[in-house]
Amino acid sequence: MRILGIDPGYATIGFGLIESQHGQCTPLQYGAVTTPVGADFPYRLQILYEDMTGLLKDLQPEAVAIEELFFNTNITTGIQVAHGRGIILLACQQAAVPIFEYSPSQVKQAVAGYGKATKHQVMDMTRRLLKLNAIPRPDDAADGLALAICHARSRTSLLAALQP
Repeated sequence: MRILGIDPGYATIGFGLIESQHGQCTPLQYGAVTTPVGADFPYRLQILYEDMTGLLKDLQPEAVAIEELFFNTNITTGIQVAHGRGIILLACQQAAVPIFEYSPSQVKQAVAGYGKATKHQVMDMTRRLLKLNAIPRPDDAADGLALAICHARSRTSLLAALQP
C-alpha cells in the first residue's frame, strides 16, 4: 500500500510517501510544499491547493495520513494552520483518496513506542525504521514520513482487524 503522510500547515507542509508491505515500510519520496512568505494569505492557500492536487496526482497514494490539529499557545497561527489543513483535506477528498487522521501522541506511540517521545526521538526512529542514512529534512518531511509509518502500523494492528 502506498501511504502519503502529510504534516499540515500553510507555510511549510511536510509530506512523505512510503510503500508498506508485509510489515515493512520503504520510503519512496519525501519533501515539503512551501508557500511564499509575505504573500497574501488567500493566495498562499491557493498555491497550497494547487501544489497538493498536483502532488496527489503525481504520487498516486492509496491512503493519506494527516496529523490532527494541536493548538499550542499561538491561536492565530493555529487558525491559519487549520485553514491550510482544510485545503489539504479538500484536495485529498477531491482526489478520492481515503483520509486517516492521527493525533501527535498516536504518531509518537506508533513510531517511537512512547506517546510523549521528543521530536528528535521520533525523527531518529523514522530514520531508523526507513533505513535512511540521515534524518529527512526539512523536519516537516520527517513528520510526514512518521505519519505514513503511523498509518502503516495502525492499519495492520490486531485492533484494526476487529473494527466492523
